[in-house]
Amino acid sequence: MSKDTYIHKVLPGAPGSPLLFVLHGTGADENQLLGFGRELMPSATIVSPRGDVSEHGAPRFFRRTGEGIYDMDDLARATSKMAGFVKAHVETAKPSAVFGLGYSNGANILASMVFAEPGLFDGATLMHPLIPFEPRVQGSLAGRRILITAGRRDPICPPNLTSRLEAYLRADGANVTVEWHDGGHEVRPNEIEAARRFFAPAPVAEGGK
Repeated sequence: MSKDTYIHKVLPGAPGSPLLFVLHGTGADENQLLGFGRELMPSATIVSPRGDVSEHGAPRFFRRTGEGIYDMDDLARATSKMAGFVKAHVETAKPSAVFGLGYSNGANILASMVFAEPGLFDGATLMHPLIPFEPRVQGSLAGRRILITAGRRDPICPPNLTSRLEAYLRADGANVTVEWHDGGHEVRPNEIEAARRFFAPAPVAEGGK
């Protein structure tokens, strides 16, 4: 496992603070979600890798043979590689918690890591994920928090597949919240607000006498 497996950027946070991994969409790079991650978790260390696959010059995290048709062998490769990258950063930082945020292709690789290693993330936000296959979770997601955001008219991520993903995650014990809007593949303000709520620190309970 290496912290430098991917070209990436890091925004340092407070010692022992949470780690937030942000994963970009197709055609973007490590800069796409870096500032958004900092807005969501001001004290966290933000880690943003660049996809290591090029699709006609557009960075991605794994290969596909067509729209919504994944190269499953390459997805397995990418999932293992990215999980190792995450673990290397976790081992060095020793954070209080580990979170993931992904958009589109970034949401897909994040979801694949959640399936493969359910204990890797304490919580994950999947913005417009497309999981066209039946996931096999390697363990239990009990106690894990997951936010899915989606568009009801998304031409890339059909709503029925979003609902199916929600059902899979719930069936495996995850605490799932879904935030919809009436548009397509774009990110809208209500999704951003849902992510803010998701990543907001839990209120500290008042101690008794």
